[in-house]
Amino acid sequence: MGVLRTLLRFFSYLFHGLLALLLLAISSLTLITGGNNLHLGMLPWTGSTLTLVVFFGSLFGLVTLLLAIRGKLRALFFLWSLAVAVFMVKGYVLSSYHFAPGEARLAGYLMLGAILALAGAWFQIFRKVEGPGRY
Repeated sequence: MGVLRTLLRFFSYLFHGLLALLLLAISSLTLITGGNNLHLGMLPWTGSTLTLVVFFGSLFGLVTLLLAIRGKLRALFFLWSLAVAVFMVKGYVLSSYHFAPGEARLAGYLMLGAILALAGAWFQIFRKVEGPGRY
């Protein structure tokens, strides 16, 4: 069981690290170009509000990820993971979002990944830190 927890924890770090970096890149490019043409229909915001929420949300996600890896404020990373999973399920399943052809499968994989990453974030709360910088 310890190996499964460790794998889920590392998957959680990887999933949320890549997700946060991708969202940071997308929102940064939108901010740099000065446009408000970012459209993520699964999220409840639009226009400049969406761009700012995605930008600062991804920064928050990266900070919580780094803190969790260092063994500090690990519950905050779990809350970030929970928010990501809730927004994905709410946005893709419980809203009026319409999928483009082939997009439903990708959304399913993303939601599955977010739920597995949420389990890994839960397990990382209780891990023992053996020393500075040790996982």
